Amino acid sequence: MGGETSAVTSTVPTITIREAADHAGQVVRLQGWVHHRTDKGRLQFVVVRDGTGILQAVAFEKDLPPAAFAAARELTQESSIRITGTLRADARAPGGYELGIDDLEVVGLAEPEYPIQPKEHGVGFLMEQRHLWIRTPRQAAILRIRATIVRAIRAWLDGHGFVNVDTPILTPAACEGTSTLFGTDYFGTPAFLSQSGQLYNEATIAALGKTYCFGPTFRAEKSKTRRHLTEFWMVEPEMAFATLEDVMEVEEQFVSHIVATVLAEHRDALVDLLERDVTALEAVQPPFPRLSYDEAVARLQDGPFPDFPWGEDFGAPHESYLAEQFDRPVFVYHYPTAAKAFYMEEVAGRPEVCRSVDLLAPEGYGEIIGGGQRTTSTALLERRFAEHGLSRADYEWYLDLRRFGAVPHSGFGLGLERTVAWICGLQHVRETTAFPRMLEKIYP
Repeated sequence: MGGETSAVTSTVPTITIREAADHAGQVVRLQGWVHHRTDKGRLQFVVVRDGTGILQAVAFEKDLPPAAFAAARELTQESSIRITGTLRADARAPGGYELGIDDLEVVGLAEPEYPIQPKEHGVGFLMEQRHLWIRTPRQAAILRIRATIVRAIRAWLDGHGFVNVDTPILTPAACEGTSTLFGTDYFGTPAFLSQSGQLYNEATIAALGKTYCFGPTFRAEKSKTRRHLTEFWMVEPEMAFATLEDVMEVEEQFVSHIVATVLAEHRDALVDLLERDVTALEAVQPPFPRLSYDEAVARLQDGPFPDFPWGEDFGAPHESYLAEQFDRPVFVYHYPTAAKAFYMEEVAGRPEVCRSVDLLAPEGYGEIIGGGQRTTSTALLERRFAEHGLSRADYEWYLDLRRFGAVPHSGFGLGLERTVAWICGLQHVRETTAFPRMLEKIYP
């Protein structure tokens, strides 16, 4: 208490709540924040969280020095503390263990009237308090699962011969379309925040064979849907000597590994904190079903969208309808050339269709991966530059990749936030990242 450390307590091990099971019956020290406190007079129940879990601690007046017990009675929500005592198994307590407090030190007494109370708050209010909202068990669980997904992504790619190569965030030209660029000034030259690292990946595969970049991307889309952020993270693998069919095989193995990793490490959090139906995730096993764009349009027209015109890209309701017909993600391939980016290879004999593929997640979460086979034709690229209103001069280096040793190559991009939303069963991507950036949201 009071910041003093006795010779006895200095020998006590400091542990995390996650490690409680390994120290049952022992005297330990914990440090964390007060999740809430219940005042029972001479008995104070203090629920503590430390970032690894939640544990109930009990301060009984007769067991503590007077000053320490007095401090326990004054604890406010989110006060930071260090507590020392004996851990004991208790099936009734959160996490199955309880700490009998022998000593308590207040590190930082939180001001009263903490903004986020254990009651219903509106989403607008919570987003304004995002820096505090992330402390709640549900939000912390989502961020922890996101970190596991990131680790699973890197582990699978690193373990399958892909080399991580960082690509620029500041770029001189568009990759996915000029209408969604965030522009900036680069010492007098126009520059843009990256929409994708893919074009640079196409350069690095000629040096390394299989590569990937993983980082923030930016789209100035004026969209308020539950699936869109203006800043999001994307992992983009690219492979030399690979076709569209190779990409689909990689994607289904890749996504299945990510889901299996989260289930293995976070099943309890998915069920207890996020109320996720994990049986839907358990079904995510390869192979994934495959539909051509033509087949997908026929299904839409035979179903609730009889007037859907061939040639348009799918919107959220169309993707949801297609995906709900399957119990796992579904590939839709060979989209209309006009609906996709300029670099896609044409389907032989059908130039109106390109060698592209989207992976649609089930349960209404829509596209989580977009990819395909890149053209090796300089003539086709030059024609596409004209069709898309792009300056050839900005892409001269990209044409060099075709002039000097071009090979069939393919790749894809997986949106991290949409993947987190799907696996966690979230209704909006705003909860998938610590500080989301949306059309009208840049604070905090």
